[in-house]
Amino acid sequence: IIELEEFKRVVGIKNVTINEPFFQGHFPGNPIMPGVLILEAMAQVAGILGLHSLGHQGDQRVYFLGIDKARFRKPVVPGDQLRFEMDVLQHRGGIWRFKGVALVDGIKVAEAELLAMTEEKAHSS
Repeated sequence: IIELEEFKRVVGIKNVTINEPFFQGHFPGNPIMPGVLILEAMAQVAGILGLHSLGHQGDQRVYFLGIDKARFRKPVVPGDQLRFEMDVLQHRGGIWRFKGVALVDGIKVAEAELLAMTEEKAHSS
């Protein structure tokens, strides 16, 4: 995480390296980062924004609820640096809607709207 403005925006970075296990099967001889993992990374960056905005003390969780308007524009390959820019579209109660992009060298490679829920973690007795 390189930028964070509570309840508004977060920016995170992911360096994509060839030693990541998913590249072995996706695709042999032509490694491409799976789109679902790009979306997962976007969701994790957005989740950090939600938890940090609520003053995360280790007693909250984020649940991924949905994806809308997901688009993939360009393959992501080893050596790329992904920049995730996530903005809060809406926050009501524990429900969050984020809009984000993934960029490589300033070029949009993916975009999506994500829906998530923050919740207090149940304490066991």
